[in-house]
Amino acid sequence: MKLAILSCGPRCYSTRRLKEAAESRGHQVDVLNTLKFAIDLDRGSPDLYYRQKLLGDYDAVLPRIGASITYFGTAVVRQFQEMDIFCANTAHGIMNSRDKLRSLQLLSRHHVGIPKTNYVRDKRDVLPAIERVGGAPVVIKLIEGTQGIGVLLAETTQAAESIIELLQSQKQNVLVQKFVAESKGKDIRALVVGNQVVAAMRRVAQGQEFRSNVHRGGRTEAVELTDQYKETAIRAAQIMGLQVAGVDMLEGADGPQIMEVNSSPGLEGIETCTQLDIAGAIIDYIAAQVDFPEIDIRQRLTVSKGYGVSELYIPEGSQYVGQTISGSGLLEQDINVLTLYRGNKVIPNPKVSRQLEPEDKLLCFGRMENMRQMVPIKSRNKRSPKIKKLPDDSCDALPDIADKES
Repeated sequence: MKLAILSCGPRCYSTRRLKEAAESRGHQVDVLNTLKFAIDLDRGSPDLYYRQKLLGDYDAVLPRIGASITYFGTAVVRQFQEMDIFCANTAHGIMNSRDKLRSLQLLSRHHVGIPKTNYVRDKRDVLPAIERVGGAPVVIKLIEGTQGIGVLLAETTQAAESIIELLQSQKQNVLVQKFVAESKGKDIRALVVGNQVVAAMRRVAQGQEFRSNVHRGGRTEAVELTDQYKETAIRAAQIMGLQVAGVDMLEGADGPQIMEVNSSPGLEGIETCTQLDIAGAIIDYIAAQVDFPEIDIRQRLTVSKGYGVSELYIPEGSQYVGQTISGSGLLEQDINVLTLYRGNKVIPNPKVSRQLEPEDKLLCFGRMENMRQMVPIKSRNKRSPKIKKLPDDSCDALPDIADKES
């Protein structure tokens, strides 16, 4: 795989780790300064120039777009997309997550837990907004900001009113947000890659600081998330349209409350804290997407009549546990395994001699009729979740591409 990492900081920890992880896996990788591109538009032939030269061919792009260059950076990413080059995060996803108001609007619509938030422009709406989120203390946020910059805690209604008035006088757009007191200066950062949480840490604010960001001096500790927190983080990333994301959550009394979804999450704090190869997990995911683009079944229809792509799940106690792929009977039914997901591992094009284990997920291409027959009759009449468990003596498959959630 030939990979381009878009970054204005080639020496920063995250960029260096991603480059090292790609090279250690035998991939060719270039770190390209996002600001050195020129976008070339012509009828039917979108192109990019880099440092005044026509850009060479790449299989994939991993954007690391800083907040200060969001507009130009997303334009470059969008151009890669128009050139049919796989982008780990799309321009649309980056834009969704970069705007705090827009991201909260999307999450709110999809019933994901978020702190109660108000956005106002008229001076007369400030006091009612503060009351609607539960009164002081409240958190005041600039709509665009990173690493805790532009986040203030107002202890009283009078202080909140004064801060908002000052920021609005400087043409700043601000959000008024409920202060989740039970979080006690702590939050959770979950690193989502594809449809998995590959690592998580708890950040704890120090001293009188209520912001727990590592850049604000926050202390970190590895944490094992419950299924509820994992599912919330993955769902938030998917709603934003991101494949690689850092999802920040408060530990509210009613469960996880999403604060922010980051499209270019830093790796230093979470890799140091968890001692996990997160950069490697990101590179492995990108490589799997490049090898088997059929994995995105939301954008691809059946390749030929009667054939399609589905996911199979091997539950604990299944008769297939311990069998090889060749011995499972899938090949005889014209079902080919494209990718095997095992825990945090992504194994593209697994050998037919590989043994199946409990909770393996198999991305398969094959005859849809055969895969439909594997679904129990009762399940066929119900609306299907993304992955349905099979009884012990069968494999499960999504009944139809149209049933996949978008």
